Amino acid sequence: MLENRFGIIFGVANKRSIAWATAQALHEAGARLAFTYQGDRLKENVESLTSSEMAGSLVLPCDVTKSEEVAETFERTKQEFGKLDFLIHSIAFAPREALDGEYLATTRDAFLTALEISAYSLAQLARAATPLMAGGGSIVTMTYYGAEKVVAGYNVMGVAKAALEASVRYLAADLGPRNIRINAISAGPIQTLSARGVSGLSTMMKHHAERAPLRLNVEAREVGNTALFLCSPLSSGITGEVIHVDCGFNIMGI
Repeated sequence: MLENRFGIIFGVANKRSIAWATAQALHEAGARLAFTYQGDRLKENVESLTSSEMAGSLVLPCDVTKSEEVAETFERTKQEFGKLDFLIHSIAFAPREALDGEYLATTRDAFLTALEISAYSLAQLARAATPLMAGGGSIVTMTYYGAEKVVAGYNVMGVAKAALEASVRYLAADLGPRNIRINAISAGPIQTLSARGVSGLSTMMKHHAERAPLRLNVEAREVGNTALFLCSPLSSGITGEVIHVDCGFNIMGI
């Protein structure tokens, strides 16, 4: 499905990452991938995963708060691939203390950090990727139901994800004339490294499985398969959307 297609993935932390499940789906479909990591702490994880399962992948350092690293990442990608067909944005961060207590107590620094890394980075990376998508392309980002409704403990990350979803719509309008599509996947709660920063995650997942129509929690690979669909020609008419992959939880009322 994706033979002779090239993509870059931001956000792999370990083998339980949604980004890694997405990478596996894309790789199995024939795509060649580039990966980024933020800091030496994650470098070993990403290199270990890619070397054992996806030999020949491009692995690059990229801290999205540093413009020069973003520019270097896309320059290296251009040199190696010549073009990009898709980009996966699976990046989110807020200081741990901002996910405890009340949203009312959010500090300016925590707010700015969460919005810069979790939301602004999408526009930043889309802008950098656009010249490499001269023939069109697809951008996929990851969001969560806490952008739409209040989820206890999600706090400033819910505000950041709301900004991310609005960015998807505005970017879709900008990028559409260039034949570049952009969509978000709103996944249900999954036991990932970043999700463990949200207090009460186990309780949240239990409630989700009890209330969702499928009576299950979503698996990371199900999210990855949806990303594969959005990166493939099968989704050629879809842009600016938030697609829920949450076993139906979002449709439920009282």
